[in-house]
Amino acid sequence: MAIQHLTDTTTLNNGVKMPWFGLGVWRVEEGAQVEDAVKSALATGYRSLDTAAIYGNEEGVGRAIKESGVPREEIFITTKVWNANQGYESTLAAFEESMQKLGLEYLDLYLIHWPKGEKSKDTWRAMEQLYKDGRVRAIGVSNFHVHHLQDLLADATVVPAVNQVEYHPLLNQTELRAFCREHKIQLEAWSPLMQGNLDLPILTELAQKYGKSAAQIVLRWDLQNEVVTIPKSITPSRIAENAQVFDFELSADDMAALSELNENRRFGPDPDNFDF
Repeated sequence: MAIQHLTDTTTLNNGVKMPWFGLGVWRVEEGAQVEDAVKSALATGYRSLDTAAIYGNEEGVGRAIKESGVPREEIFITTKVWNANQGYESTLAAFEESMQKLGLEYLDLYLIHWPKGEKSKDTWRAMEQLYKDGRVRAIGVSNFHVHHLQDLLADATVVPAVNQVEYHPLLNQTELRAFCREHKIQLEAWSPLMQGNLDLPILTELAQKYGKSAAQIVLRWDLQNEVVTIPKSITPSRIAENAQVFDFELSADDMAALSELNENRRFGPDPDNFDF
């Protein structure tokens, strides 16, 4: 499947279209920093923005959207419910708070940020209600392993549309990708650029071969694996450069070579072992 434009979309399991590529704003400061990053991304042509309650920058994201001049209906906006707010009533309240901060009438995608066992089932019921009420166009999860998904699906009436996880050549999540594909759950990558750990010989080699940066090689690998990708940057030139991955295609051999880098190595927390 050819993904050739920044505005190209994947169709989620409920028919909603989500851009393959977007801007992540994890660890981007509230205020001018996040506002400038979002405006820069939208001016470049990005149409997907990913934030979360715990990032503390939903208000800045909302302001930037309003000031950008881009019509609301053209932008796909994701936020997430934080662990401390999981549970039925508390999720509904957290959603209203996020919507107020973002200044939105509706949300495109709402995610459970991390799996929290039985509590996540109550959270999911609340999200199903928000979905049925038309407050959010799609609901999903983040950082869920296969067993977390199986546990949720046992009681769910709505199958998650998206699972956003750490994903890159050193952590290629083969089993999870297969499970999500089987259940029509779109996989999405956070930290696709391995938090800057790009000094791998094969990335240098492929960057020279294709006339691209190591980051662009990794982002293209994500897209050709049909994984939605949301690299974070606050630098306008880097935001633009990250999006310049639609004018080339990695060969099957080069795709395979990158996949063989897998070490099941995480730069972020393991969803089976975190304490927040």
